[in-house]
Amino acid sequence: MNKLKLLLVLVFFIVGIAGFIYLSESPMVLRVLSILIGFLLAGIAAKFTTQGQEFYAFSKESIEETRKVVWPNRKETLQTSGVVFAFVIAMALFLWLIDAALMSLVKLLLNQEV
Repeated sequence: MNKLKLLLVLVFFIVGIAGFIYLSESPMVLRVLSILIGFLLAGIAAKFTTQGQEFYAFSKESIEETRKVVWPNRKETLQTSGVVFAFVIAMALFLWLIDAALMSLVKLLLNQEV
């Protein structure tokens, strides 16, 4: 029975996309509406499958866990961003110096002008 429900989900997806293609001469609103209706019907049908119920439970648990997260305040965010920005600048300068030194070394080894 679950495979039949999954097949129905696939059919709704295909019908939504086929409606978009079939309505190529219609206004864009109708074309997008056909996709949205097809996907909505597919989502409703998917909710009644085993995989759909597991996904729904997973989504619900994920939302609960997200609410438990202690998000940083504005000051902490700005400080962390500043440290990251400073580190990026320092690494860019370091890599530029290494690149310039290696370039000079190669030119010196190949007896070219530095």
